[in-house]
Amino acid sequence: MRKYLGVVAALCSISWAQTPTSAPDAAQAPTQAQGQTPTSDQTPAQAPEAPTIPPRAEKPIVPPTPYPRLEVFGGGTYAETGFFNSGHWAGLYGWDASLAGNATRWLGFVVEGGQYFGTSKIPVAVPAPFPFPPCQPNCTAPTFGVDTREYNILFGAQFVRRKWQIWTPFGEVLYGHQGVRGDVTPAIPGPVVMEIGTGRALELGGGFDHPISPRLALRLKADYFQTGTAFPAEPHQKQDNFRVSLGVVIRRVPKKKRRLEEDTEEP
Repeated sequence: MRKYLGVVAALCSISWAQTPTSAPDAAQAPTQAQGQTPTSDQTPAQAPEAPTIPPRAEKPIVPPTPYPRLEVFGGGTYAETGFFNSGHWAGLYGWDASLAGNATRWLGFVVEGGQYFGTSKIPVAVPAPFPFPPCQPNCTAPTFGVDTREYNILFGAQFVRRKWQIWTPFGEVLYGHQGVRGDVTPAIPGPVVMEIGTGRALELGGGFDHPISPRLALRLKADYFQTGTAFPAEPHQKQDNFRVSLGVVIRRVPKKKRRLEEDTEEP
């Protein structure tokens, strides 16, 4: 019996002393798998990259240039006139003034007034609208002089092209009323002979402004000035006149509004 027990004990001790050989193989398998590098044949194919489109450059936002809301013009003027339908041109000097209110950058409404002074020539043979030549009975010259005064007041529209900084062209269409007075002193002592005529007036013209500062500008303009004067002894007739004016424009420009960015940039 002791013999069999000794054999069993010997077998148990041998089985406990043996270590498993499969565990290291299982632990080394992942290490070998991680150490292996794929060959060029095993590299997966990559999809082609889409072309990159550069972003569009945004244009900077330029705020609109403020335009004057009101413009006051005043200056001198010269006109070639034929107010008495005498067939002789009379060069008259005077003044011209206007007030314009601009509704938009290109449209404004104008009220304009002016006056002319000088001497007109009327033929002795046809003294109309005067009843007789003041030089009678000793008329030696073919014409006689008339002290002339003319006034006009017009209303209309003004069209402006505000594109350039050096000069600003504009055009005008005005319509209104005008009147002319002529005084002559007869050769024979007596009262001054006076004739007064009134009628419509039409102006078509334009010019340009040259800025001196944001509030001041020089203005040069030329106009076709048509009048339709009627005298007591003469029916209504049309007169074609031309004039040139030069003066100064005073502008009322609105103040620039402050932006939120400008307020935040201040310390």
